[in-house]
Amino acid sequence: MALRRTPEGTSDLLIEVRDMTKVYGAGDMAVHALQGVSLDVRRGEFVAIMGPSGSGKSTFMHLLGCLDRPTSGSYCLAGQEVSRLSADELAIVRSRQIGFVFQSFNLLARTTALENVELPMLYAGMPRDTRTSRATELLASVGLGNRLDHRPSELSGGQQQRVAIARALANGAPLLMADEPTGNLDSASSAEIMMLVRRLNEQQGLTVVLVTHDMGVAAWSKRVVTFRDGRIVSDTPVADAVPEAVRAGAGHAHTAVHEGAPA
Repeated sequence: MALRRTPEGTSDLLIEVRDMTKVYGAGDMAVHALQGVSLDVRRGEFVAIMGPSGSGKSTFMHLLGCLDRPTSGSYCLAGQEVSRLSADELAIVRSRQIGFVFQSFNLLARTTALENVELPMLYAGMPRDTRTSRATELLASVGLGNRLDHRPSELSGGQQQRVAIARALANGAPLLMADEPTGNLDSASSAEIMMLVRRLNEQQGLTVVLVTHDMGVAAWSKRVVTFRDGRIVSDTPVADAVPEAVRAGAGHAHTAVHEGAPA
């Protein structure tokens, strides 16, 4: 399945953040959730965002996902300044540039896997035959070609997250944003999901930005950015951020994916 992303323009930077701040409230009640954050993410990177509760990582994720606007600073996504767009304009950017995967799957309970994946394409005005064909292809690509007519209640947690990933890819967005995507899964299902995400990153060129508190999940990334008190305190290759013993578990599974074994 050919989903490899082609760079738009001459820059290979997909995300460019400069001096981003986010303040909630005012005066003595003001909470400075982000304090002058700057970050670049190139196309095809796989970045894990980590940090303790209250560090600013979730706020940063919401801003990167165009779910909110910063108080100050600049955010360019795919070459477009998005930090001052209106709510309607942000919605358009989200639909075209970003696929979201959440901890709780967020699937519609009464619709089939196929219908769940078709939904973003329906909102985008894609013809029925086209969206059905693409949704079928996407579900096959995540190993659910034989579960098209199953509803979420008829799928395991890992299978539901695979449907969510297929849905995130539906409109061909170059960026996958995942917020604790394995938080509701057991260890075996978690490894399967991370194998799939890593395969999408390596074989199809998808840029991945993932928020997690779990070193075992971060081990699948290639770069780890750590937040504390609203600031980035480290930005290093995964080998420098995650202990070797933790990386080894992901490495064995990754080798199987890299050699073409099914995820």
